[in-house]
Amino acid sequence: MNQIEQLKYKYARLNVLEKIIAINAVVFLFALLFRRLVPVLFVWLRLPSDFTGFLYKPWTIITYGFIHFDPLHMLFNMLWLYFLGRIMLNLFSPKMALNIYFMGIISGGLAFLLGYNLLPKVFLQPAYLIGASAGVRAILIFLCAYMPNKDIRFFTFNLKLWWIGAFLIGLDVLNVLSGSNAGGNLAHLGGAALGFLYANQLAKGQDIGKGFSHFMDWVSSLFKATKTTKKANMKTVHRKSKVAGFKKEEFNQFNNQKKVDIILDKISKSGYDSLSKDEKEFLFKAGK
Repeated sequence: MNQIEQLKYKYARLNVLEKIIAINAVVFLFALLFRRLVPVLFVWLRLPSDFTGFLYKPWTIITYGFIHFDPLHMLFNMLWLYFLGRIMLNLFSPKMALNIYFMGIISGGLAFLLGYNLLPKVFLQPAYLIGASAGVRAILIFLCAYMPNKDIRFFTFNLKLWWIGAFLIGLDVLNVLSGSNAGGNLAHLGGAALGFLYANQLAKGQDIGKGFSHFMDWVSSLFKATKTTKKANMKTVHRKSKVAGFKKEEFNQFNNQKKVDIILDKISKSGYDSLSKDEKEFLFKAGK
């Protein structure tokens, strides 16, 4: 019993994406032990390629993202999620990270279903989808689109974040065209499209995950670090308006700094005279 309490304590100290990694690891071990003994269980969790099967098991649009059968598939997905999660949660709220991750899972699943049902001549054989790749890809491309020039250390040299995203998307497109795990790569592209759209709209001050928030409130309750207690007396609290999980002032400050960095980068490459009138005026005001 003491060991169980220790595991609970360690789990509670993990951030939300690390908790997803832990859940994936537990499910993977369970699949490793029981996949051949009770294969029907995993049939009810993986996403089928036909719409009829999906409508019969609609929950699979999310549960497939927690199933891995191949150790390398599992390992690389979780390593990506761990390193991307550290960047993501340093800049954005845990709720937004979960929004992007689960919306990426759903978008990847829908891309997989559409591919198999709208392009039957390309996808001849029925299949199923498993793995967290679409959610991981959504977070990666979100970061690539929102801060493309961020440097990532790779052994002894730096890589721009957008280089990594562009390379992986190109690889996915080639694999779809060649028929190499076309369904899985379609799911990657579905997750990537969601991540790009999310970042694009967020830069304009709109969080497209807001409509998804009610569902995510329930999901995030599974990953809370501490138990919450209900209070008998409710107090009226006046909250400042928030955008994407941040106070509006913090959000504006972050976006202004991002814009300043882009302008300074432009000056370093092309000189001050290359700036537009609006850019010069913005830089002047920021300097004050």
